Amino acid sequence: MNLWRKILNTLISRRGGACHGEGRYVESRRLRKIAIVGSPNVGKSVVFNSLTGAYVTVSNYPGTTVNMSGGKAKLAGEEFEVVDTPGMYSLLPISEEERVARLILLEDDPELVLQVVDARNLERMLPFTFQLIEAGLPVILDLNMMDEAEAAGMAIDINRLEAELGIPVVATVATTGSGMGTLRKRLVECAPGRSLRIEYDDFLESALERIGDMLKGDYGFSKRTIGLFLLQGDRQIEGRVREREGPGYEEIQAVVAKAGAGSSYPLGYTIALQQQREARSILAGVVSLRKEARRGFAERLSRAMMNPVTGVPILLLVLYLGLYQFVGVFGAQTLVDFIETRVFGEWINPWVTNLITGLIPFKVIQDLFVGEYGIITLGLSYAFAIILPIVGAFFIFFSIIEDSGYLPRLAMLIDRIFKAIGLNGRAVIPLVLGFGCDTMATIVTRTQETRRERVITTFLLALAIPCSAQLGVIFAVLSDSGPALLIWVGAIILVFLLVGFLASRVIPGEQASFYMEVPPLRLPKLSNVLAKTYSRLQWYF
Repeated sequence: MNLWRKILNTLISRRGGACHGEGRYVESRRLRKIAIVGSPNVGKSVVFNSLTGAYVTVSNYPGTTVNMSGGKAKLAGEEFEVVDTPGMYSLLPISEEERVARLILLEDDPELVLQVVDARNLERMLPFTFQLIEAGLPVILDLNMMDEAEAAGMAIDINRLEAELGIPVVATVATTGSGMGTLRKRLVECAPGRSLRIEYDDFLESALERIGDMLKGDYGFSKRTIGLFLLQGDRQIEGRVREREGPGYEEIQAVVAKAGAGSSYPLGYTIALQQQREARSILAGVVSLRKEARRGFAERLSRAMMNPVTGVPILLLVLYLGLYQFVGVFGAQTLVDFIETRVFGEWINPWVTNLITGLIPFKVIQDLFVGEYGIITLGLSYAFAIILPIVGAFFIFFSIIEDSGYLPRLAMLIDRIFKAIGLNGRAVIPLVLGFGCDTMATIVTRTQETRRERVITTFLLALAIPCSAQLGVIFAVLSDSGPALLIWVGAIILVFLLVGFLASRVIPGEQASFYMEVPPLRLPKLSNVLAKTYSRLQWYF
């Protein structure tokens, strides 16, 4: 097998090939695979959509890409398979979505890894780049949101950063398409760079060298990276090493234990600190501030949305205009009245009734399809004339606040309240999605870090969050009575807080830490809003 791999690599290299990492090769019979990785809220899904032309739900909040999305991209006449992985901050996972993303890199063996980062936050995101390079993965770095970085007064020397890292680096603004042409060209070019290596303390380097000599199996990542995982106590990798190394695993564990005993701090902290120092060292000669950034209206509004004093009134305004006026009044009253009374009442139902009664002579069968309880005149009218307008209006509203970047700010605002019921701001996405579909929202709870949080959120979805079908009925019944609707809203809030509080006291476990990338506020794009609404209405149907 190794001989055949060498022959195949030789043939590919003569044809131009791809950029390869350690121990990787391309099978000429299948499409070359590009895996897009990066932290949540850096524009990964927008880049994916731009490359493939196939729409994927774009969310400003971590979680919507937890189900891997795939598509095909034609670059320089060659077809590629593109995979949009769940958001991840590091190759050392602490959440379910990060575990899934790492498994994709480990098991799917992509020929290219496109890391998308927020250009404004390079110092925080560059350590992940180091991990990808050290793992032996063929990496291309995409500095996205360059318009936001320039607005903040940052000047980034792309050529110098590329020379320092030894990998291709591209600057883009995916939302406008700026730089995407250059990115497409770099993706098909073979531009392998030098292998960057972070130097750690002597005792760590010694341990990594010994572990590398002991590892005999094939793990998809470089042996140095596997050693770093073991030193940081990665249970998933420990299981793989135990399975593949057999008796030799005990010796490896002895080296890991000795290294841990020789350090005054946790090894994970020591490793992360050194990666952060390396990032600062590189960026010192790459990034400069051309001017002092001024706080524009968007920045001031962003801060106001997260400040409890101003954020609560903004939230109430969003709920009033979005849920009450748009969904409740326009969707549940205006649209429902028009579709039910005019479209079905005057056009569709009379026509269908005449057609069925003319074709079918039996009264019993006629009543099955038309009449007061007919499948068409009642069933379809109920689904399309009463529920669909309300669900559609809700999905439009949700897509607007999602595309604008308001959801992460809402999560920051309500984090303190959620802590009282055993959750944190990250739970906002499944709970808000629950107003659309409880099943979909329950699946999304796996993006939360602990089992305790997932169970509490599921309880709340089941007992306190009405789905779109229930909302449709409730708004249709109560939309004419403002006081009755307010009483119902108050009852839902009371049940939500009571159930959450009791569940947090009964269900054991530790509360997870809360961290989040907050993307810039943007005006929602009409094409994105309509495409998201269309795809979510498919779930409804």
